[in-house]
Amino acid sequence: MDTFEKLLAKWQPTALSLFRFITGLLVLQYGVAKIFKIPVLPFFANPPPLIMTAGAIELVLGALLLIGLFTQIVAFILAGQMAFAYFIGHMFKAGIDAPVWHPLFNAGTPAILFCFACLYLSTAGGGPYSIDAMRKK
Repeated sequence: MDTFEKLLAKWQPTALSLFRFITGLLVLQYGVAKIFKIPVLPFFANPPPLIMTAGAIELVLGALLLIGLFTQIVAFILAGQMAFAYFIGHMFKAGIDAPVWHPLFNAGTPAILFCFACLYLSTAGGGPYSIDAMRKK
C-alpha cells in the first residue's frame, strides 16, 4: 500500500459517517420540501398522494439516516424507494407512451445516485459517528 492510500485509509471511517450524514441531509430536504413546502417549489406545490407518501418516507427516514439510527435497514428501504421513484416517476412519466430510459432525458440521475448511495450505506453501516455506533458501546 502506498503512502497516499495509507493516508486516506485512516480517514475512511470518518468519511463513511460524513457520507451517511450528507446523504441523510439531502434525502431529508426532499421530504421537507414535499411535506412542509419549504422551500416553495413549483413541482411540489400540489403533489399527488404518491409524492406525499414519498415525502413522508424521505422526511422520517432521511432524519434517521442523518443521525445514524437504524442506518442499515433505513438505507435499504430508501434504496428501494429511490429505485421505485426512478422507474415510476422518471422512466415512465405520465402522458408519455414509451419509457424514457436515459437519465439525462428523464431527470432521474438524483434518484439513481440516491439509490446506490443508500444501497452502499445499507451494507457499510453508519460509521463511527452515528447513534448506531454509540448504542453498540
